[in-house]
Amino acid sequence: MMNMNKAVGFYKHLPISNPDSFEDIMCQLPTIGDHDLLVKVEGVSVNPVDTFVRCSGRSTKMAHPKVIGWDAVGTVVEVGSECTLFKPNDQVWYAGDFKRSGSDSQYQSVDERIVGPTPQNLSLQEAAAIPLVGLTVYESLFEKLALSWDILKNKGKTILIINCAGGVGSMAIQLAKLAGLRVIATASNPDAIAWVNQLKADAVIDHHQDLVKQMHHLKIRDVDYILNLNNLDAHWNEIAEIIKPDGRVTATTENHKLIDLQKLTKKRVTFSWEWMYSKSYYQTADMATQNQILTELCQLFEMKKLMPITTKTYTPINAEHLKRAHRDVESGHMIGKVTLTGW
Repeated sequence: MMNMNKAVGFYKHLPISNPDSFEDIMCQLPTIGDHDLLVKVEGVSVNPVDTFVRCSGRSTKMAHPKVIGWDAVGTVVEVGSECTLFKPNDQVWYAGDFKRSGSDSQYQSVDERIVGPTPQNLSLQEAAAIPLVGLTVYESLFEKLALSWDILKNKGKTILIINCAGGVGSMAIQLAKLAGLRVIATASNPDAIAWVNQLKADAVIDHHQDLVKQMHHLKIRDVDYILNLNNLDAHWNEIAEIIKPDGRVTATTENHKLIDLQKLTKKRVTFSWEWMYSKSYYQTADMATQNQILTELCQLFEMKKLMPITTKTYTPINAEHLKRAHRDVESGHMIGKVTLTGW
């Protein structure tokens, strides 16, 4: 194998309109640790976190290029001495590690404990869209909101999912429905509403309008669970009013203003954050649960209980196409996911 590695990176944190926001580069082939896999990356996707990291940082030129990207699907080339879950030539998918070099690279090293097997019935462009949003939703629903897979236990329970047309919302609707919940989804334009209805949400309301009034129009006074996927500041007061006593609320995006947790006090509501990188970032004892989650998601796709969420794909993976994908995500109108495949 050659020692050099094709990648797309940047030397400065720049707006996507700048011609130097991404460059085609060559870098050293990554080394692997005892628990690592060396993966030949064949497909990636772009998430809001990619655009945030690209824009966040000093505008001064770095000595070495930065390679970002998290979602990846590819083939195992080499395994570390302590690896037991995978072997060379296995097809895998993963969302990576926030502290390591990213997936916008032809070869990447990744800890096998946060990697899963790729569904055999998905194309590269379909599979590349899933790991980050799949892990985020699974951890949000079954770890943070403490949902059960027992449909009978969930009978009659309702979840409000705020901002559903993107990748996380697209997976959240599907997994919540599989668990037996009634799903109230939010979307704000005709295309987004059509997409959310295609995913079988039970009702759709507009997150740019008063959520409380719209819920009352549906004859729903309160809900058991709320998953907030965007703009927590704008929806906090509505969330506090809509959530049931002893309900649970999880948010995946940070607030920009102080939120008043005392609004939840009398209802004894549990509030939690979800950040799917936490396990690898802190090397937690339960890090390998991400392997288990990705394996379970693989099985659900292979049983055709989940539908793909890729709506746009660029080929090959290069600076020009990555700029296009980042522009798509930054537009604020992206439905589903955008992926890139091949080198």
